[in-house]
Amino acid sequence: MTELVIVAGATAASVVALMFGVWIAGLIRRDASIVDTFWGLGFVMIASIANVLSHGYAPRRFLVLMLVGFWGLRLAWHIALRSVGRGEDPRYAAMRAKFGDAFWWKSLFVVFVLQGVLMWVIALPILVVQTADGPARLGVVDGSGLLVFAAGLIIEMTADQQLVEFRARPENRGRVLDTGLWRWSRHPNYFGECLIWWGLWLLCSSAPFGFWTIVSPIVVTVLLVRVSGVPMLEGHLRTNRPGYDDYVRRTSAFVPWFPKQPEQADGGSNL
Repeated sequence: MTELVIVAGATAASVVALMFGVWIAGLIRRDASIVDTFWGLGFVMIASIANVLSHGYAPRRFLVLMLVGFWGLRLAWHIALRSVGRGEDPRYAAMRAKFGDAFWWKSLFVVFVLQGVLMWVIALPILVVQTADGPARLGVVDGSGLLVFAAGLIIEMTADQQLVEFRARPENRGRVLDTGLWRWSRHPNYFGECLIWWGLWLLCSSAPFGFWTIVSPIVVTVLLVRVSGVPMLEGHLRTNRPGYDDYVRRTSAFVPWFPKQPEQADGGSNL
């Protein structure tokens, strides 16, 4: 328990330092969306610090470090490439316009501090699994968690790549991607992200205090489905993407499911 407290404090301090540094960089670049690139990197940092300071069951500890490292580095690279030449994300640009001259200091709290707090809370399964002595073997629950994580990662990577390829074709400008995984879900990348965190929680759940870190995947799911994921993105797409309303009517918002036929789509979206 003492080791968990030490690791929790050290990782919290590292998140504070990271977010403050990224806030300064965002002010210099006049681009608050730089924080998105550091989202995945923040979890890699937390997992690495926790691993160095912990003496938990080594196979599970290093497995989680490896999984988080691959996911976080890939996500950071994907977002960095996506952001090249695109300017500030419309979400942050809207905040900048709303707050005016006060944006420089308000953004510290409404963007960077908030994301830092969420990052640390979501990382709770990582902290627990790094410090837990047991169970001293990898079992069925660990295997289930690994399978859920792998499924989520494959779905997220595939959805991201399909979107990149779609946007790379000039003839698709202004069109709606409704093929591949995007035929079955309007946000398959978000669905994959949720599976990733439910998988990590499963890997942690059998450890002492592990079950209570279920707050992590719950927070991720609520954020993506009800707060900053689906609602914010769809508000922008409905306004700027012709044909998106029709796509909403026939396609599941989150969990992949069979598309509705035209006569079924009259009932509305699946948010």
